[in-house]
Amino acid sequence: MTSFNTDLVHGSSKQIKDANGAINPPIYTATTYAYPDAESNVQYDYSRSGNPTRDNLQSLIAQLEHGEAGFAFASGMAAIHAVLSQFKPGDEIILGDKIYGGTYRLINEYFKRWQLKFKEVDTQDPAAVEAAITPDTKAIYFETFTNPRLQVTSVKEISAVAKKHGLLTIVDNTFLTPYLQQPLDLGADIVLHSATKYLGGHSDLIAGLVVTKAKDLAEKIYFAQNAIGGILSPQDITLLRRGIQTLAVRMDRHQENALKLAKFLQDRDEVAKVYFPGIPGTRDYEIATAEVRGYGAMISFELRDDLDAIQFVNHLQLIHIAVSLGAVESLIELPATMTHAELSPEDQLKAGITPQLLRFSVGIEDANDLIEDLAQSLDQLSK
Repeated sequence: MTSFNTDLVHGSSKQIKDANGAINPPIYTATTYAYPDAESNVQYDYSRSGNPTRDNLQSLIAQLEHGEAGFAFASGMAAIHAVLSQFKPGDEIILGDKIYGGTYRLINEYFKRWQLKFKEVDTQDPAAVEAAITPDTKAIYFETFTNPRLQVTSVKEISAVAKKHGLLTIVDNTFLTPYLQQPLDLGADIVLHSATKYLGGHSDLIAGLVVTKAKDLAEKIYFAQNAIGGILSPQDITLLRRGIQTLAVRMDRHQENALKLAKFLQDRDEVAKVYFPGIPGTRDYEIATAEVRGYGAMISFELRDDLDAIQFVNHLQLIHIAVSLGAVESLIELPATMTHAELSPEDQLKAGITPQLLRFSVGIEDANDLIEDLAQSLDQLSK
């Protein structure tokens, strides 16, 4: 049995072996596959239904998450869509009350049209989650670290509530990746990722991954993947597999930088509040410390009300103003007008999103250069 870091580099036990000895698995771009004869029972016939390159990646992510099976999709949203498509009209899903804006849009503008019911609850409060369960409830869905304020939910506690009532636990683990947490080992039934982020790691692909704990759930996700067809291309699979190989070394640098930058921001008078699970003494720190192997590299912070957040981001020289996260380069954005613009002003305030809130994806640059860039932009706010 090899270690996690070795598995990242060498791939799954089902890695495709090239007849010519190539170290990297071949890219199969074929859409269709020849039958040896008309009565053959073949593994591959059409690439939407199965592809050797995709199978390699799917086996790898299942191995890393300690799951039964993995599935690769054309985006994180396609992965979420496939997971939620297993439910039928009248089914109710309890949602964490602070979810990604794109997930919010998919639920409210698509799945509610098909009579699925959703109930938003603070998943940091297991008692509130349990109180919200009704006979129609089928699952609990939440993000391990919420986007954008990084509030931490205990996978163990919510999974225990779900199992008590015969419900599924569905976890979006994008911010942590299996390097920092494996939710299936903590009781979850389905874990999903926007692999566009840390798993890909280089802002050059869009992808989603799903891993299931049980075989029956795997069969349902495969049906959705094949029937809806939101598969990941072989070329993007190869980029993603290459990104996964360096996940551990990237995440170590990401986190090292994030700890330094969180401390810097805490010490600045212009910053009213820093949201980062690695800050001791907070509830999020306590929950995270019990269940994760690190605190990630996302930091959100609020500027004082008398300062101009737009002016601040516009004056940054090194850090890019951009949506998305988890890449080697540092990115910053204003959730109220960018990633979470789909939410109404009322829903934004309910989620703790103000015009002063900034979400900072800490990259792997030299931490001193990032601190210098933040400092010069904060300094000019007071001039």
